[in-house]
Amino acid sequence: MSNLTTPTTPPVFIRPPRLVPGSRVAALSLSSGFVTEVMARYRAGVRQVAESLSWDIVPAPNALRGPDYLDAHPEARADDLHWALENPEIHGMVSIIGGDDSIRLLPYLKPGLIRAHPKAFLGYSDSTFTLMQFARAGVMAYHGPALLTDLAENGGIHAFTLEGLRRALVLDEPFDLTPAPEWTQGGEDWEDEASQHIRRPFAPGDGWEWLQGQAPAEGHVLGGCLEVLDMLNGTPGWPAPNLWHGAVLALETSNDVPPPAQVGYWLRNFAAQGILSGATGLILARPRDYTPDMTASLYRWVRRVLAEAGRADLPVVANVDFGHTSPQLTLPIGARVRLDPAAGRVTVTS
Repeated sequence: MSNLTTPTTPPVFIRPPRLVPGSRVAALSLSSGFVTEVMARYRAGVRQVAESLSWDIVPAPNALRGPDYLDAHPEARADDLHWALENPEIHGMVSIIGGDDSIRLLPYLKPGLIRAHPKAFLGYSDSTFTLMQFARAGVMAYHGPALLTDLAENGGIHAFTLEGLRRALVLDEPFDLTPAPEWTQGGEDWEDEASQHIRRPFAPGDGWEWLQGQAPAEGHVLGGCLEVLDMLNGTPGWPAPNLWHGAVLALETSNDVPPPAQVGYWLRNFAAQGILSGATGLILARPRDYTPDMTASLYRWVRRVLAEAGRADLPVVANVDFGHTSPQLTLPIGARVRLDPAAGRVTVTS
């Protein structure tokens, strides 16, 4: 039996104002103070954002204080988010880098400020924690590149990443998600400033894979990094049941490389909560650092758990370019999205 009650209407999310040329975007260290160890990479990200999007990146007061201070003071990281929300000269926010302990901000957050001052927040990985707090406040947020990752991409922001950012954060019209023409998970030496101008090798794009489902479906996007969702599960920061009902789940795995069976166990938890029974679709990211055999096992686990939950009808598209892969799409959390398996299309409709 589902633990979720069926709401009479789907949740409605406030869309933050679009970012435009000249927008001032706060750089936030909500997860880690690692940035001070790679300041050349930080400067590259600031420069490339200015060159490609004409946004002015402004560090939050505590963002560059380093890991020793920020690890010891999660309240200072929460203060930076509040500062960015309340500062009328700041129009949006971007995560500098992920980490593994944003959840420590939970006791210090003031969720009412998110709804009172809706602004675009961009990030992924451990930023899933913050994305979910925006969702709980009823404000759209954006699962997309961080400042030190794709925004500081060697040789400039990739055209695919840039187009995804513009469609999600700048333009005001429906758009299709598309497979990346090429991709990489290759490492970078962020401490080697000379290599910043050397483009990484990319492999040809391998497209999406529709795992199941026939009929089109629509719902609001909700999800993020599974490892972070697992940390958040059961805490006061976990989204309420009505937010999960009718959602298109967007789920990705990190460079922790969880085994396929572990992903299956997390999905079983979602089934036990009633999240899978109330979902309208599932978008799976390209799994980070998986071998072909691991990927095949992952897809078997997904189908198995959905069958156990009575959701063999659920449309599922996999190997989508978001999360811990480059280049990556930007997914608006809270936006309406339509999955059309027969046409092979995923459309952000609002």
